[in-house]
Amino acid sequence: MWRLFSLKHGNADVAAHSAAILYRTTVEQARRPIFYSACGVPDTLDGRFELIALHMFLVLHRLKAEGPAAERLSQELFDTMFGDMDRSLREMGVADLGVGRRIRAMAEGLYGRMAAYESGLAADDSVLAAALRRNLYGTLRDSEPAAAVLAAVCGYVRAAVRELAAQPLQRLAAGGVTFPDVPAPQVE
Repeated sequence: MWRLFSLKHGNADVAAHSAAILYRTTVEQARRPIFYSACGVPDTLDGRFELIALHMFLVLHRLKAEGPAAERLSQELFDTMFGDMDRSLREMGVADLGVGRRIRAMAEGLYGRMAAYESGLAADDSVLAAALRRNLYGTLRDSEPAAAVLAAVCGYVRAAVRELAAQPLQRLAAGGVTFPDVPAPQVE
């Protein structure tokens, strides 16, 4: 069960700084052009949110494995993400009254995606591919992602889980994270 809520006590400045670096690195990975060009993720606001949500899931999934030792960092990372989303919505001109409602919907969406990806990881690739199709590719109107693309992205997600699991908590707590190479699926 994913439970993230605001915690503000202790040495929040260190955790917030680490979370900011970790978030920035996570977003940089999610914005790699290959996800849009070779993997076919829609290059739209929705597609970009979906990639950030997927990568946030990957990092939070890794931190969750550490239990209480990583709770503060997980919370700060979550808060950093939604602080950034709030700022972005305001910059796009969303009225103050609408920002809270949209942030709430985004947070609920993230929780739903995290549950779907968690289930997909626990099952076989067909379950993970279905979660990716529904979320990452959910805004495609007239097409479905090719089977080779879904297989490549499933492979990427599983490789990211393995690679993140091998990274020590101390490194993540310092804001450092590395992800595997993004696949370039061969679509026939």
